[in-house]
Amino acid sequence: MANAIIVTGGAGFIGSHIVDALIAMGHRVWVVDNLSTGRRENINLGAKFIRLDIRSPKLRALFLKIKPDFVFHLAAQLDVRMSLKNPLYDAEVNILGSLNVIQACLGAKIKKIVFTSSGGAVYGDVRRIPTPETESERPISPYGAAKLAVDTYLHQYWVVNRLHYTSLRFGNVYGPRQNPYGEAGVIAIFAGRLARGQSCAINGTGAQTRDFVYVGDVVEAALRAMRKPFVGVVNIATGKESSVNQVYAYLARSVGTKLKAQHNPAIRGEQMRSVLDWRKAKRVLGWRPKVSLEEGIERTVEWHRGMQELNLKNQNGK
Repeated sequence: MANAIIVTGGAGFIGSHIVDALIAMGHRVWVVDNLSTGRRENINLGAKFIRLDIRSPKLRALFLKIKPDFVFHLAAQLDVRMSLKNPLYDAEVNILGSLNVIQACLGAKIKKIVFTSSGGAVYGDVRRIPTPETESERPISPYGAAKLAVDTYLHQYWVVNRLHYTSLRFGNVYGPRQNPYGEAGVIAIFAGRLARGQSCAINGTGAQTRDFVYVGDVVEAALRAMRKPFVGVVNIATGKESSVNQVYAYLARSVGTKLKAQHNPAIRGEQMRSVLDWRKAKRVLGWRPKVSLEEGIERTVEWHRGMQELNLKNQNGK
């Protein structure tokens, strides 16, 4: 059965992949995005696009007009470092903007909202590795604090208003379409630079570890969250610990370069280890990660190669 679905941030990295999957399933999809970081070319031609900020007072009227069955909420201020520099702006977008979305969902009487939270940023520095959902949250960035705040608000709306939700606490998501510039994920930055024949810089020793989960697996988790009755928070990750040095080695081998990475001073306050326990996702969503880091990096590098070839073709055509 086709549903009416709104995807906030549907022009972004993860959001656009979710939109593609929903369109392929035959659903009617509306993308709500202000294009501050999203890209218009990411938007599936089968979706209806509405350029709007999630903080806009027009959002509730839009939801009432569309009457969505489900909402995927991905629109956010994504940069942890930006949140440290400007916590007020981060809170305005990630907390107040999300509350505006939640209120719009409540008014439109949707069936469920699927929220994209953050595993590493929400839990902070912890002793239990891999980290389960039962671990006490101690975020060390405004970005993490904001994500945790929205998780808490969603729980409150469930208890008081019976607004069904699932909050997906992602590991470090990577894959095609992730922005290789600015403060993007390390795999996207390295893959983009290596595809252009440029050297890469690793902050600190490179021994810091993360839980890298492929975007295709993340999309599958989001779709399952929409269909399953589970309400609450759940980690979406691989449970595997990979260092930044290992990631660089995989990428260099995939690209076919012998360029050595440079090392910059370590970033103060950066987490050294972030790995999530995903066993609850298997239990409540029937989900498990499928794509290995090596395979995911191969797919990501192939996409960056294609983008580099397209850019060169466009430049030569001018």
